[in-house]
Amino acid sequence: MLDYKFIKDNLEAVKQNIINRNMNADADIVVKLYDEKTALTTKLQNLQQQRNANAAAMKQKLDAETRQKYIDEGKALKDQISEVEAELNQKDAALEEAARQIPNMANPAVPIGKVDTENLEVKRVGTPRTFAFKPKDHVQLGESLEILDFDRGTKVSGPKFYYLKNEAVFLEQALIMYALNTLRKHNFTTFITPDIAKEEILKGIGFNPRGNESNVYAIEEEGTCLVATAEITLGGYHSGEILKKEQLPLFYCGLSHCFRREAGAAGHFSKGLYRVHQFDKVEMFVYCTPEESDKLHEQLRLIEEEIFTGLGLPFRVVDTCTGDLGAPAYRKWDLEAWMPGRSDEAHPDGDWGEVTSTSNCTDYQARRLNVKFRDDDGKNKYVHMLNGTAIAVGRAMLAILENYQNEDGSVSIPPVLVPFCGFDKILPKKH
Repeated sequence: MLDYKFIKDNLEAVKQNIINRNMNADADIVVKLYDEKTALTTKLQNLQQQRNANAAAMKQKLDAETRQKYIDEGKALKDQISEVEAELNQKDAALEEAARQIPNMANPAVPIGKVDTENLEVKRVGTPRTFAFKPKDHVQLGESLEILDFDRGTKVSGPKFYYLKNEAVFLEQALIMYALNTLRKHNFTTFITPDIAKEEILKGIGFNPRGNESNVYAIEEEGTCLVATAEITLGGYHSGEILKKEQLPLFYCGLSHCFRREAGAAGHFSKGLYRVHQFDKVEMFVYCTPEESDKLHEQLRLIEEEIFTGLGLPFRVVDTCTGDLGAPAYRKWDLEAWMPGRSDEAHPDGDWGEVTSTSNCTDYQARRLNVKFRDDDGKNKYVHMLNGTAIAVGRAMLAILENYQNEDGSVSIPPVLVPFCGFDKILPKKH
C-alpha cells in the first residue's frame, strides 16, 4: 500500500492516479481516517503521560485522602485509555482497509489508457510466419495430434480444465526445464513453492481472497487460498523480516501450479489453453533496494526476451497502460507472442497474445507484507519487490503449436527444447 502521509501530502496526484488507472478508490476517506487516527494517537499519548505522572505521584508519601484521590484518578485514566485504545484500533483497521483500495502510483512514463488495446508497443522481435496452407489453431492441433483433451477435462472438472496427453506431457516438462536452466544461468535461487497460501499473504501481494472480484479459489474455513502464481508464495517468503542490505538483490524463481477462477473470462481469444483454471508456471521474483528496482525491472524483461527468442517465437514488448497495470504495479512490461490461431475478420492472419509480464511494484507490496532492509544509515526501510513470468506453460505451448505447425498436420519442436523432451516433431496419430 502507499504510505498514509504520502497520500495526505500528495492527495491530488493520488486521486488523478486512481482516475488514470480506471479504478474505484476513495483517497479522501484515507486522509480523513489518517487525521482522526493521528488525533487519537496524540490523545492516547497524553493520557498515558498523565497515567505515568499519576503512578509517579503514588510513590510519594501521601495522606489517605490524597492517596485516594490519585487512586480514583488512576482508575479513571485507565478507563479512558482503554476506550481510546479500542477506538484507535477500530480507526486503524478502517484506515488500513481504505488504504488497501488505493493503487500504487504509476511511473510517469506509463501510457495513460483504460484497456490493453491502449498499451504502447516498444519493441518487436522476429517476423510472423507466412503459411503456405491454412493454419489450424492450437485446439484443432491438440485434438488431431491427440495431445490435448478439453472435452474430458470439462466432463471431469468443469469448463477451462483440460488433460495433457502423450507428447504434450513431455513438452510441458521441457518448457519448465528450459526456463529453470535459463534462470539458473542467471544465478536465481530455485524453488518449488506451496500451492496454498494464507489470506493475509494474498492481501499483501495485492490479490483479493474473497468476494465477486476475487480471481482466486478460497479454501472454506481454513483462511487460506490456492495460489494464482508463485509471486504470492515467493513474496510472502520474507514477510515480517528485516533483510541485510548486503544480501540484496535476492533473485528467486518458483515453479508452481497456478489456480485462477477467471470469472467472466470468455470470448474467442480466451479459448483453449489461453485462459484456464489451472496451469504450471515458472515465476521470477526479486527483492532489492529502491535504487536498484528500475534497472532490475529491465533485467527481468530482458530475461523474458531471451527465453522467447530462444524458442524462436515472434513477439513484441508493450509498455502496459495505466488501466491495465493492476493495483500493485508501478510499471509493467508485457511480452505478446504471435498467435496464428487468433485470427478474425480484423486480423485474418492472427494476432498478438500475452505470454509473459514483468512488474516493478516498488515498496507497495513490501509495506503490506512488512519486508524491510537495514540501510547504511542504520534505518530500516522497505524493500522494492519485482516479479516476472519466465514461462506460463499453457500459453508458451499454445504459441509453439500454432507457430511450428506443418502442412502435414505435424508440429516441429523448437531446437532448444529437443534435448529436454527427446523428440523433434509431434506427428498426427494413426488409427
